[in-house]
Amino acid sequence: MNKQVGASSPRIVAGHPPLSPALRALWWLFVALLLAWLLAGSWALWQVLTTGSGGAASGSGFFGGARAQIADLEQQVATLTRSDQITRQANTDLQGTLAERDEEISGLRADVAFYERFVGSTAQRRGLNVHKLQLQAQGGPAWKFTATLTQNLNRGAVNAGRVQVDVEGNRAGKPERLGWSQLRPAGDAGVAYSFKYFQEVEGSIALPDGFTPTRMIVHVIPQGGGPVDQAFGWADALGSSKDDAGAGG
Repeated sequence: MNKQVGASSPRIVAGHPPLSPALRALWWLFVALLLAWLLAGSWALWQVLTTGSGGAASGSGFFGGARAQIADLEQQVATLTRSDQITRQANTDLQGTLAERDEEISGLRADVAFYERFVGSTAQRRGLNVHKLQLQAQGGPAWKFTATLTQNLNRGAVNAGRVQVDVEGNRAGKPERLGWSQLRPAGDAGVAYSFKYFQEVEGSIALPDGFTPTRMIVHVIPQGGGPVDQAFGWADALGSSKDDAGAGG
């Protein structure tokens, strides 16, 4: 017996079976965990970015503070350096002042010895005398002389007169003596003096060209009494120190 096949037969359609409640719960749990992980990652990234910018600002503040501190230290160093320079200069000035004072003290001691020698109660009595002669170059042929005159024989008595000088030396290989009239303008009678105990008498002379001086003779011509002549070596007069006793009274 033949079986007849109909024009159509039933088809089996393939498909996903429906999820069970347990699987559906697991699926939503997975989705929730994924979202939580994404949120956590986003939060962590935001924290990193925020901390990084804050660190940069903090670093900028640190370097700025360091620069300010360096500038302050440099200013302190400059101030201390300037203060040290001022202190050194002040110390140098002080040393110079002390040296000047020492020189003044030495001069005053010399003055006291000078006064005691001529005006003291135990001083040796001497008549008119040329105590010292000093020479100073004035440029060219001109020379300045300073003669210190003393006397304590007549205490309190005024001694007055004039001072002239002669110069001995050589010219053209021959000895020569130049008088006061050859060293000073014509008609000059000499340098006037007047004192009781001592006086520094200053004058000037001019030497001719080609003349080499070797000795100087000081003539003291008082108004009363005989003249006094005293010779000094030219080199000695140049090397002598000036006595600042000043004019006596």
